[in-house]
Amino acid sequence: MEDIHFERHFRTPYSEGYYIMQGNNLQSNNRLGTVDIHFTTTAVHGTLILERELEEADLTKLIEQIDEDLVLSADMPRDDFLVSVYVGKDVGFYSDEFFAEESNEAALDFGADEG
Repeated sequence: MEDIHFERHFRTPYSEGYYIMQGNNLQSNNRLGTVDIHFTTTAVHGTLILERELEEADLTKLIEQIDEDLVLSADMPRDDFLVSVYVGKDVGFYSDEFFAEESNEAALDFGADEG
């Protein structure tokens, strides 16, 4: 695939997560999906989540590029690279802060109903 690059968003001793971006300039730079890579003693497991469907040929090229750019460059021994692929959409980002704010708003709404 053309104009693909990876932006790391987390790293642990045995896992990495990347945004998959397509485009070279800020105006056309958009996210194609994400990939999480988990290194075990014998294999590397990948979870590829695409935000739009790709033709089979483009999908296999993308997986090969992930293997070449991210997996092989990690210098971790492996017997196989196993990839699960999903197509979906981003519906939101949730954290403890989100739930704390939601809980506070619910408590305020509950108190307003009593008066």
